Amino acid sequence: MPYWLVKSEPDAFCWEQQVANGVEPWTGVRSHQAKRNLEAMRRGDRVFFYHSNVGKEIVGVVEVVREAYADPTAKTGGWICVDMKAIGPMPRPVTLAVIRAEAEYADFALVRQSRLSVVPVSAPHWDSLCRRGGWTG
Repeated sequence: MPYWLVKSEPDAFCWEQQVANGVEPWTGVRSHQAKRNLEAMRRGDRVFFYHSNVGKEIVGVVEVVREAYADPTAKTGGWICVDMKAIGPMPRPVTLAVIRAEAEYADFALVRQSRLSVVPVSAPHWDSLCRRGGWTG
């Protein structure tokens, strides 16, 4: 199963809103590389929900429940979105500082491509980050 990480600025859309809404379209992606990552997502894929700018930490896990379709917030450009469902909070949020401090994450896209809003997560990184955060789901 592929794994992913999506970033959201908590003052624009936060984990608590994702939980309250249940299923939410992941809209507003305007990077071609991030768009390709959204296109690669499949129903059932697990995704880390990451607060960027404020907090800079993995705060929860969501699941893809609808694959790529036209982003209703895009006026032009063929942008897409996917629908995500909240699965649960990360018991111990994993901060970017912790991730950057560990050599095992040197090749993690969150570190290498820090401005990209949708990134793949390798299975070893997923497992390691889940252990660090106390996620057992």
